[in-house]
Amino acid sequence: MNSIRKIIPIIYQKFFSETTRAKAENVILITALISFFIHLLIIYLIKLEVINYQSNSELLTNPISAAYTPFSFILIYEVYLLIYYLPRSFTTYITKQYEIITLIIIRKLFNDLSAIELSSNWFEIKGDLQFTYDIIASVLLFYLIYLFQKQWKNRIPKKTQIQPDIKRFVHRKQIIAIILVPLFFLIAIYTLINWSYGIYSSPNQLPSFESINNLFFDQFFTVLILVDVVLLLISFFYTDQFHKIMRNSGFVISTILIRMSFSSSGLISTILIVSAVIFGLTILTIHNRFEKQNEAEELN
Repeated sequence: MNSIRKIIPIIYQKFFSETTRAKAENVILITALISFFIHLLIIYLIKLEVINYQSNSELLTNPISAAYTPFSFILIYEVYLLIYYLPRSFTTYITKQYEIITLIIIRKLFNDLSAIELSSNWFEIKGDLQFTYDIIASVLLFYLIYLFQKQWKNRIPKKTQIQPDIKRFVHRKQIIAIILVPLFFLIAIYTLINWSYGIYSSPNQLPSFESINNLFFDQFFTVLILVDVVLLLISFFYTDQFHKIMRNSGFVISTILIRMSFSSSGLISTILIVSAVIFGLTILTIHNRFEKQNEAEELN
């Protein structure tokens, strides 16, 4: 048991040290840049009929949609950052979930832009309506995340001394983070193989854009729900304060709402995502008011 406790910090440092994070960032950014030019090259080779591939997908016909690919790699880095911050701060970990779903919508906007139709019947065209939903949602989510981070930063503890029970909680979160790295890697590999097989079996028909946009992330948020529930249950060992239990429970519900958005489309999907972030922000705001009240009572 003691040997396992000694190994955990070593493995954790291998995956989540500042050096590893910096290397991962450089690799992802370089890969994103290269992938952008490759995607752009493929689009023009198809246009010039150098590559004979019959497809009506905007991802292979419009140069604007080439930005979709590098954003996918940036999202991979955001997934790594989410796991990176998990042992450090539960609230930062939740913030990263909100940032990831916002970036998914931003990535989707590039496809919306490539399919947009400028006409007087704007609100009668499905693609134009979806673009309207997504662009409003992205701005709203950006502001909600700002408010969420502001609420969190206002409650950062001033004490630097870490209590023993908090150290144990952090240790358990480090174990979860270590498990998540290979798990998400396996999910990503499985998703890629499954998607590639789908293209190979139907070479003249790409999967729908909705399925491509949800690729990996529907399974990703399913796993996050399970992780959030585990963290919630573990937190019961370290606190019995009602407002903290409500905060952690609220964050689980927020993640579930985000996951539900992948099972729907159009306006319903957008409403679920925005509602998830609003719910999380509301829960955190009420939690902080409880904290302030408790501090005032202690002083009196």
